[in-house]
Amino acid sequence: MDSVCIGIVGLGRLGKRHALNLLCHVPGARLIAAASPVAEEREWARRNLPGATICESLDEVLAMDGVDAVWLVTPTSLHVEQVEKSLLAGKHVFCEKPLSLTLDACDQVIELANKRPEQTVMIGFTRRFDAAYMALKERIDSGNLGGVYRIHFESHDPIDPDGFFVKFAPTSGGLFLDCGIHDVDLALWLAGGARPLRVSASGCNRQYPGLAECGDIDTGVGTIEFDNGLVATMFISRTSHRGYEATIWANGTQGSALAGKSVAASALVTEYGNMQHQGGLPDFFARFSDAFIVEARTFVDAIRRGEPSPLSLKDAREATRLAIALREACEKHRVIELK
Repeated sequence: MDSVCIGIVGLGRLGKRHALNLLCHVPGARLIAAASPVAEEREWARRNLPGATICESLDEVLAMDGVDAVWLVTPTSLHVEQVEKSLLAGKHVFCEKPLSLTLDACDQVIELANKRPEQTVMIGFTRRFDAAYMALKERIDSGNLGGVYRIHFESHDPIDPDGFFVKFAPTSGGLFLDCGIHDVDLALWLAGGARPLRVSASGCNRQYPGLAECGDIDTGVGTIEFDNGLVATMFISRTSHRGYEATIWANGTQGSALAGKSVAASALVTEYGNMQHQGGLPDFFARFSDAFIVEARTFVDAIRRGEPSPLSLKDAREATRLAIALREACEKHRVIELK
């Protein structure tokens, strides 16, 4: 396939970024449709996505001639239904994480996808495509660090004065499923096939008291223990005073490596009042902007070559399984043994 004709569904903050990447930065991709139920988002699309047919729904996109793949950037509660509908329509599918908030729904999608091996399905765990994280993965796999026994993840979201995400919290699955699932997926990826044995977690809610209404937290810590002795720890918080930051620190018997540290908004450090000042990143997209492009190119290239997704639905299910277990460990204040 020389080019892949794509229809994107969902044009919120992240959907807009995906759409512009597909339009301008992904060789072999043709953005021919964009859909949103929100009038303001459709108007944005008319101004910014030349050549794309503007629609209100996924159904309209699927009814169009020439659409090869659907790109879903929609609420998590819609993912399973929309992925299944797209598969049944014969389309390749990219869907933002997570696939679902329940394992039964993940299994439902996997069963359908297994019957359609000629269609590529990929879930958007973008951080696997970050250059620093890929370099860390290569060093671990090559033995450069020796036997890796600890990996520590930190994800800091800036404080949001408007509490924008709070209204979505009741359907997000909670901090570990919404934010922490990225680090869970990375832990499984970097563990190289080791089997997770147990998880533990705790958290608090001090910055956003409104989260208490749905039992969510704004800061959490978690631990995953693997059968090869590796211990993965994570710190996830929506309370950063220094801007967005996401890092991985790996410790091995022959060396250590830290990926993602000191990424700033610009290469400018000012000095005054006997202090140095450097601007922090505003959000996750600023940190992983290149990774989103690499991710999109990887998906499109897999379709063009007739290859399976490098990130399988089973990977997405396993990340969901562990994130659910971490949430349960936090809520019940106990260690969860994994089967």
